[in-house]
Amino acid sequence: MFCGTRESFLRPSIVRPIMSSSTTLGSVGLALGSPAVDFHLKAVDARSYSLKDFGDRKVLVIVFSCNHCPYVQAYEDRMVRMQRDYSGKGVTLVAINSNDDHDYPEDSFENMIRRAKDKGFNFPYLRDETQDVARKYGAICTPQVFAFDAKQTLQYKGRIDDNRNAADVKTHDLRNALDAILAGRKPLVQETRPFGCSIKWKH
Repeated sequence: MFCGTRESFLRPSIVRPIMSSSTTLGSVGLALGSPAVDFHLKAVDARSYSLKDFGDRKVLVIVFSCNHCPYVQAYEDRMVRMQRDYSGKGVTLVAINSNDDHDYPEDSFENMIRRAKDKGFNFPYLRDETQDVARKYGAICTPQVFAFDAKQTLQYKGRIDDNRNAADVKTHDLRNALDAILAGRKPLVQETRPFGCSIKWKH
């Protein structure tokens, strides 16, 4: 699976595989058991959020997301459903857009506001303008998730599920992880390979 957008396929030189045979799962992103990295980011609701705003959550899910990636677009409805299904259980999903909005203007803050309204986002959608948060989390693509328990310790990272096409999903990886964390257990599978579009780093 490649970490590229529709534009990438027109410019093959920037297409990058998310994983190669020489890349091990444990080398991608924060190590399991790590504490969540704090952030102070503006959201589309005009508020600014940091970790302390989610300190009472039983599970906090950080999703590196964006507007223009076709993989993200395929998952947005699933993200909304997941927040709806788990919000009453103490779970909060937080989406963060770290993409360069100069070369990818669809990912501007103004377009984030429109996207959140059009898709009915029921979770905070934050702008990582400096890209520092993505770097600190070790995010490489969109969508990519990091799920933390009540102590904000990383318990699951990787993909949301195993298929871009919702009708073909066989393994609900993030949901399985949420159920385990809420039950006080380590997820049976704590790490999966993320797939989607590469994060668009600034030059």
